[in-house]
Amino acid sequence: MQRLISEKIRKGKDRHRAEVSKQTGFPSAATHYYEPPIDLNNELVYNQDSTFFVRVEGSNWSKFNIWDKDVLIIDRSIELKPDRMALIVKDGEFDIVQFSGESTQPEFLLWGVVTYVIHAVI
Repeated sequence: MQRLISEKIRKGKDRHRAEVSKQTGFPSAATHYYEPPIDLNNELVYNQDSTFFVRVEGSNWSKFNIWDKDVLIIDRSIELKPDRMALIVKDGEFDIVQFSGESTQPEFLLWGVVTYVIHAVI
């Protein structure tokens, strides 16, 4: 049996604060070029209130290049359009489908649209 686990997104901490240099001597010329760290919530999430992370267990969805322990980013506010992947509930179980837009698809309950698939490479 395959399982999908969902979690609510937690807001990343804003770690960038302008501070006075605490060094003695001549200041570094690069002090003004400090860049904040990349926050993946800002880069990968369209609507934070309706976005969930889902970890996949098993390889039932390998035809979509979704493998065991991959993380799906699911947005429940995005409209389902043809050729998008979606997380659905069918017969009381979660499933991932690529929506074709044809009326021949069986009836299902749309849970959300897959916006990103995150693979581990180690």
